Amino acid sequence: MPNPSRPRAAALAVTAALLSVSLAACSDSKDDEDLSSQSLSWKDCPAPSESEGGGAAPSPLPGGAEWSCATMKAPLDWDDPKGKTIDLALIRATASGDKDQRIGSLIFNFGGPGGSGVTTLPAFGADYAKLRTRYDLVSFDPRGVGRSAGVECEDDDQLDDYFQQDSTPDDTAEQTKLVDNIKGFNGACEKNSGKVLPHVRTTDAARDMDLMRQVLGDDKLHYFGISYGTELGGVYAHLFPKNVGRAVFDGVVDPTQDSEQSSLGQAKGFQLALDNYAKDCTSKVEDCPVGDTPQEVKDKIAKLLEDLDDKPIPGIFPRDLTQTAATNGIAQSLYSQDFWEYLTEGLQQAYDGDGKILMTLSDSMNGRNEDGTYSNIQAANVSINCADDKPRYTTKDVEAKLPEFRAASPLFGDYLAWGMIGCTDWAVDGSADHPDVSASGSAPILVVGNTGDPATPYEGARKMAGALGDGVGVEITYKGQGHGAYDSKSTCVHSAVNGYLLDGTVPKEGTVCS
Repeated sequence: MPNPSRPRAAALAVTAALLSVSLAACSDSKDDEDLSSQSLSWKDCPAPSESEGGGAAPSPLPGGAEWSCATMKAPLDWDDPKGKTIDLALIRATASGDKDQRIGSLIFNFGGPGGSGVTTLPAFGADYAKLRTRYDLVSFDPRGVGRSAGVECEDDDQLDDYFQQDSTPDDTAEQTKLVDNIKGFNGACEKNSGKVLPHVRTTDAARDMDLMRQVLGDDKLHYFGISYGTELGGVYAHLFPKNVGRAVFDGVVDPTQDSEQSSLGQAKGFQLALDNYAKDCTSKVEDCPVGDTPQEVKDKIAKLLEDLDDKPIPGIFPRDLTQTAATNGIAQSLYSQDFWEYLTEGLQQAYDGDGKILMTLSDSMNGRNEDGTYSNIQAANVSINCADDKPRYTTKDVEAKLPEFRAASPLFGDYLAWGMIGCTDWAVDGSADHPDVSASGSAPILVVGNTGDPATPYEGARKMAGALGDGVGVEITYKGQGHGAYDSKSTCVHSAVNGYLLDGTVPKEGTVCS
């Protein structure tokens, strides 16, 4: 079962789709070695590893610019910086403009937690062509992800079963089975990656980024964080406020919430996105094929999920489309308005007894490739969330909260409420109720909120801007749909973001784009 308690790079994974490095690869650092002075060896990029999602090596950018890859050594344990090291995978496209106009490196984190920056940046690199005129575009697999000491839990066959389970139990027996399955998954993570699990917190990744800044030769960290990447950026700004250069947060996490509040916020966000989808479909000139009114669209979806709970339908052979897989696929389709047409097609298909499209969407959310292998996005997602989040919830906690979650979202409430038990019996204690992002003394950080965002609801941008501190967080609003704003191609959003990153022009607080 996916752990939906924190945002993920799901939308990016769908678009991109349409040698896991384990702890055995750790090495001892020489006592006199200064990791900040290491020299990176940039080479042609290999094909993504299975843990990164597989596929072909990245294609050149328009104009022929090639991507290059390297590995950077970082301490396994930042409390023991001269102890064992791990390799972090990096990717780069060098700046396209005049050398005397180059600002430095612009480091991207696309979210998750658990998303591979090494595979995601090339998939969307052309979208950042304007930024590349003055920056080297750089991204990385954060620790625990992909080729950066990637966390390993269950194998592919086990994951097929795990993601087919009933994640919204209706009785005690189903609750027991769900808890047992989660314990089995979490136990496999401890067995296969126990040595790395204590060291995949967001604070560890933030320290990695400051080391990366130094190794790349930059005095300041210039940064573009999306979804969970905004949380990582906020934690970095808290730890290293004087090292922040020009930074943009898009699809913004609310840093004031604990994991329960975050899940409840997502329930409201996904329900809002579903409402907007239903209104959009039924407002078209032609008939909406999945309902005549917004309420009928939602009622028919609810009936579909109820029927699937009793009797799944054929999905992608040999797997059936279960209630959980269908809910997961619907949620995936709401990450971007561009996916709404796939949701309509998938629902039409499912009403006729064929679950292929909804299962394809669900598979993308879970990191399943067409050949049946899985990336480690979900293993990393759970591992990082559970290392970060202090609360540990029980089935009784969830039962007590179900009425509130159902009121927030009749469709997604149960699904997101039961997701809160994903850290049951986790091997490592969580570090805090919520991240500290206070960053007094930091340069301004542009915080972009999207009014229709399902995964990181709009209110989070204001909370992030406030938590960063006076004179640091600069909020702008995009009135749109989907997760994040920059990829909407809004001229207004691009003007504000590019103006700050390229020219240092801080937009007016409260700017509204549509």
